[in-house]
Amino acid sequence: MGYKVVVVGATGNVGREMLNILAERQFPLDDIAAVASPRSTGDIIDFGDTGRELKVQNIEHFDFAGWDIALFAAGSGPAKIYAPKAAAAGCTVIDNSSLFRMDADVPLIVPEVNPHDIDGYAKRNIIANPNCSTAQMVVALKPLHDAAIIKRVVVSTYQSVSGAGKEGMDELFEQSRGIFVGDSSEAKKFTKQIAFNVIPHIDSFVGPDTDYDGYTKEELKMAQETNKILDPDILVTATCVRVPVFVGHSEAINIEFEKPISVKEAQALLREAPGIMLYDKREDGGYITPIECVGEYATYVSRVRRDPTVENGLVLWCVSDNLRKGAALNAVQIAELLGRRHLKKAA
Repeated sequence: MGYKVVVVGATGNVGREMLNILAERQFPLDDIAAVASPRSTGDIIDFGDTGRELKVQNIEHFDFAGWDIALFAAGSGPAKIYAPKAAAAGCTVIDNSSLFRMDADVPLIVPEVNPHDIDGYAKRNIIANPNCSTAQMVVALKPLHDAAIIKRVVVSTYQSVSGAGKEGMDELFEQSRGIFVGDSSEAKKFTKQIAFNVIPHIDSFVGPDTDYDGYTKEELKMAQETNKILDPDILVTATCVRVPVFVGHSEAINIEFEKPISVKEAQALLREAPGIMLYDKREDGGYITPIECVGEYATYVSRVRRDPTVENGLVLWCVSDNLRKGAALNAVQIAELLGRRHLKKAA
């Protein structure tokens, strides 16, 4: 006996990836529904590589009663309206937007990091999926924190345009093509030209009446979400940068620990940790880049080295497919965890 699952926002980048991953991982299903905005109603989309096609249903008229799990990939606006309705109808919501992440009654889950926190989901019948940049970072931090207790993290991210949706990917493509043929490269989705450029600005700026004046909301999310998922005592400061890469987020992470930890110890821990693939060779090409992680489940860690500027410090490079571990894969893993621990319909 399987589950009845709804994918909300099924026609977007993350929604389509959710359908792909449900199919790839052979998630136990009795039924699957693709739901989106009225403008996509009636569209036909593939359910992964199963050969099955799904007709997109209108979110405004969809009845969540009788459905077990709803994977939301529709953004904060639709989530604010429809996630509580789905939850009230008895359908557990796993939401990919930022709307519920810092709600004290909503678990914020990365299954490799804080699986037991999911036990509080029944308060609202909603579970939050973290920010894409946070998800891969905490997977890498978890085994190191357990061993030596992290005091402070300084992270710089190099985030692909797919994090801004289809419009971001289209803009990078059109600007790149335009530059080669001599056309204009007007910025629409992003604040500046993204082709052959980097932009140190993701999301809006935080107001001046906070400790994070001058930071963006993306940078603030990384700090707040890491504290909620991993440990409230870890200090986190981030600089988030959009780069001209279609898929795959990269991060350079500086970590300061309370206890000594050697590079070899860290490598051994990372090598055995769930969700991580360590690829760390001291040679040309001995590291993973974004293009190599596309379509993969793992969070890749490379270039683990000592930070000689602090007493107990390490530096590492972390890469992951942001549409997968940063969004769709993590949501499906949450659904799997929910089934094992609570719903238990299927083996």
